[in-house]
Order: sequence, then C-alpha cells, then structure tokens
Amino acid sequence: MQLPEQPVAGQPDTTIRHNADQIMAAVDEAILGRQATSHRDETPLPAVGPTPPVPQPGTPPMSQWAIDASGVLKAVSVASLPIGGALWIVGQVEPLTLGIIFGSPAVAALAVARLVAKVKDANQATQPVVQNYYGTVHHDTRTVTSTARGVIANNRNTT
Repeated sequence: MQLPEQPVAGQPDTTIRHNADQIMAAVDEAILGRQATSHRDETPLPAVGPTPPVPQPGTPPMSQWAIDASGVLKAVSVASLPIGGALWIVGQVEPLTLGIIFGSPAVAALAVARLVAKVKDANQATQPVVQNYYGTVHHDTRTVTSTARGVIANNRNTT
C-alpha cells in the first residue's frame, strides 16, 4: 500500500502555489488594462418617453407663498362657518330661546368645573394609608470591628 505524497517541511504545497499564480495573473491583467473593469453608456437619453404623465398625490407644485396663502384661506373659510351659523340662528330664533341655547353649555361647564374641584379637594384631604408587610424581621445589634495592616492585609473581625 502506497501512502499519498506528503509535502516536504518548509516547502509550499504545489496546489496553493498554482492558485496564487492564477490570482496574481488575474490582478496583473486587470491593472495593465487588458480587461475592462467599468463601462460608460454614452448614448443620449430621450427627451420625452412613451409613457403619459400621471397625476401625483399631494398638493400640486406651486411656490411656498402660494402654499401659505392657500392654508390661510382654508383656515379663514373654516372659521367663518360658525360665525355664519350663529348669525343665522340669531335671525331665526327669539331672544329667550337664544339665551337658553347659548347659556346652557356655560352653566353645564361651570357645574362640571365645580364637581371636579370638589373631587380634587376631597382626594387631597385624605392621606393614603401605607401598609408594608415584611414578614418576620430579625434586628441584629452586634458591632463588628476590624483592622487591616501591612502590604498583605490579614483581616481579623471580632464580634
């Protein structure tokens, strides 16, 4: 029976040397410029493609001033609705009914505010009871004194 050939101590393995030579040859070829490592497409891009334009979501393109002005206009228009509604109600309803309609929310708000204040005062007046349960507790009253002297300390604790 013949054993496989063993490499000689201190000498490189022939397969490792062969692989290293192949890698070095590929690196040399890439550095010397025989093989392209990048590509640039110089063909001009078309000005308009065949795809039709699609409406994009969001606000249409406009200047910042126009965006700010449209926001102000929206806010003013929303704020004018309650004023217009109130003026219409004033013109349609007799004064006593109008007083009841506008006065009842204020009276209800005052009542709720008083109730909240009373509950708050009641909660602050009573102190919470804190009860801690620790089980069996042993209180150790011993005093421990110790001395440590020298480079290598030798502690002797006495009770």
